[in-house]
Amino acid sequence: MKKYTIAVRALCEFTAKVGDLDLRFTPSPTAQEGMAGHATVTGRRDDDYQREISLCGDFGPLHVRGRADGYDPARRQLEEIKTYRGDLSAMPANHRQLHWAQARIYGHLLCLQLNLPMLRVALVYFDIASQKETVMHEECTADVLRLFFEQHCALFIDWAEQELAHRDSRDRQLAAMAFPHAGFRPGQRQLAEAMYKASNRGCCLLAQAPTGIGKTVGSLFPMLKATAAHGLDKLFFLAAKVPGRQMALDACAILKNSAPLLPLRVLELSAKSSACEHPDKACHGESCPLARGFYDRLPLAREVALASGLILDKEAVRAVALQQGVCPYYLGMELARWSDVVIGDYNYYFDLSAMLYGMTLAHDWKVNVLVDEAHNMVARARGMYTAELEHGALKGLRKFAPEPLKKPLERLNRQWSALLKEQSDDYLVHAALPEKFFGALQGVATAIGDYMAEHAASLDEDLQRFYFDVLLINRLAESFGDHSLFDVSKTAAGSTICIRNIVPAPFLAPRFEASHSTALFSATLSPWNYYNDTLGMPPGTAWVDVESPFLAEQLAVRVADNISTRYQHRAASLLPIVELMAKQYAETPGNYLAFFSSFDYMEKTATLFAQHFPDVPIWQQPRRMDDAARTRFLGRFGLETRGIGFAVLGGAFGEGIDLPGARLIGAFIATLGLPQINPVNEQIRQRMGDIFGAGYDYTYLYPGMQKVVQAAGRVIRTQTDKGVVYLIDDRFARPEVRQLLPTWWDVQLTDKADKFSRPAA
Repeated sequence: MKKYTIAVRALCEFTAKVGDLDLRFTPSPTAQEGMAGHATVTGRRDDDYQREISLCGDFGPLHVRGRADGYDPARRQLEEIKTYRGDLSAMPANHRQLHWAQARIYGHLLCLQLNLPMLRVALVYFDIASQKETVMHEECTADVLRLFFEQHCALFIDWAEQELAHRDSRDRQLAAMAFPHAGFRPGQRQLAEAMYKASNRGCCLLAQAPTGIGKTVGSLFPMLKATAAHGLDKLFFLAAKVPGRQMALDACAILKNSAPLLPLRVLELSAKSSACEHPDKACHGESCPLARGFYDRLPLAREVALASGLILDKEAVRAVALQQGVCPYYLGMELARWSDVVIGDYNYYFDLSAMLYGMTLAHDWKVNVLVDEAHNMVARARGMYTAELEHGALKGLRKFAPEPLKKPLERLNRQWSALLKEQSDDYLVHAALPEKFFGALQGVATAIGDYMAEHAASLDEDLQRFYFDVLLINRLAESFGDHSLFDVSKTAAGSTICIRNIVPAPFLAPRFEASHSTALFSATLSPWNYYNDTLGMPPGTAWVDVESPFLAEQLAVRVADNISTRYQHRAASLLPIVELMAKQYAETPGNYLAFFSSFDYMEKTATLFAQHFPDVPIWQQPRRMDDAARTRFLGRFGLETRGIGFAVLGGAFGEGIDLPGARLIGAFIATLGLPQINPVNEQIRQRMGDIFGAGYDYTYLYPGMQKVVQAAGRVIRTQTDKGVVYLIDDRFARPEVRQLLPTWWDVQLTDKADKFSRPAA
């Protein structure tokens, strides 16, 4: 008989959660506080006290396993320890019911393991603030605990048998699944083979693959085949932006349509801000109708969603949720437990409190992770492990703070003022975290947490926001090291303190370790050592540079090495750039994109172009752009239209857009894309130099050239496309820059007899 393995906590969450969705109880202790709380409680016990006991037991096809917090053999007392803040009596009854269920099931498994006839089962609630324990216990016979265990297993067993049948059918159909198209595109097979081999070896992969070869299908197909062959539970597809998620959903639809019998469950995760139906209401049953009775209606909603056979994108999840009267966001979180392919943003696996990563650890899942457009990972991961706090927020809070918070906020303000007195410049990096300042910050976190626990119903929004910002900074302070900076910035508007991540590797390494295989792929992952170093790829990570399916004759790459786009030369560069663009347009009319380093540079060039060549249609990327404005901009690139779209490099149109054929025949890139030289980037350069010995390249050159190559990749999308790219800056002629361009490009310098003269260096 095949066994279905489930953790004690997961079993209880399925069978013992009832009533409302209620997030009102106390602000949860951090993971660090929770571990410290458990250690404090168990440290108070006698020497023969047993900690972290691995337990397991079977019921029919179920194999239930878990780790009990502690056992006191002298008293025959099993303890389930829960940390909390605030008023314990405010804990909702359904929370307590869940805790008792876990304790009793651990109790049965312990009786089974030690052959005990009786056991005292105890819930130990530990208050993080007061360090006090509240113990609730009950005397139970082994038979009573066994009956409780069997009742809960019986509630889950039908679902378990359904899941076993689904898994068996899924794996059989995946094993038989053929590639959904008549054949692989050039380069696509090489990518697919590298993906499958990485999963077979159980290693990570960095894959550089040209735009236009079908990377999404070319990665999902082999990883789904690997799901069956390598005994995987789930496949996570993570994208940087919404278009990437949509491409993954489309690819899954293609794969499902090509294999009609394949029961593949595909889920798209959405941000809470976009999935919430009642943003004006709080997440509890007394406020939001979709939270009221959530756990009572969840089983049917879960069953309806999974039985539909649909790809559960954002709208499909919303439709089921509203039909069943439950919250779409939390229904999506529940469906992630039972889906085969989960599609979402990077943060769901790589963030500090990433949901999918947490689930993977809690349920001991064997997962493969696909990271789309992975050249974005360095910047995105830095943001995940960076936190800042504005002095203005503290000042505003002090004016209206409740009485219990005035003293801790005043202490923090004094320490903040002391920091500002230490610096004469507008920007200062501290060599170490200031102990007194962070002591005051921790005091504020504790005070606000205690206050929020007692006044959950009347919380000020600004206070909550400040509290969560403080929690994040304190959490990052616990792991502060060479990978991050602590800096203080002063402006006319006030000051800001920041823990700024520079190298995300130490934070991401456990995420890579938790997966069976993680494959990061993009058209621009060169040089590989930059991504390997900064992201913390594990030893044994494979690297593949997929051969391009495109020929050099398809793309004319011309370096305008007689123009400088350096800041001090920009005014002089405007007319030469305008004339170069006009000359190319006159020779080959069609649709072009022109990229610049800033809105100011772009707008000045566009204005001058319109003055000199008013007959050529042009349109510009607006400074503030919603989805409708983005659609309007892209809508100008038609099969029968002509003109030049002006955009900012690194913005919405430098990657992730598909304009094949006559919709786009050329691009002008008037910048190397180098990040701005400022005090922050100079500190990053220094730190990168200290750690990797390549400060300028890792801070400026590699990130800049990655944007250039991405933007140029908009021009050639299929094997029948032809076009031209102008790289406008004399630095593009330098060997160290040229070597960062795709190897299949045939790069030509402009005619030295051209009328534009080379500027001084």
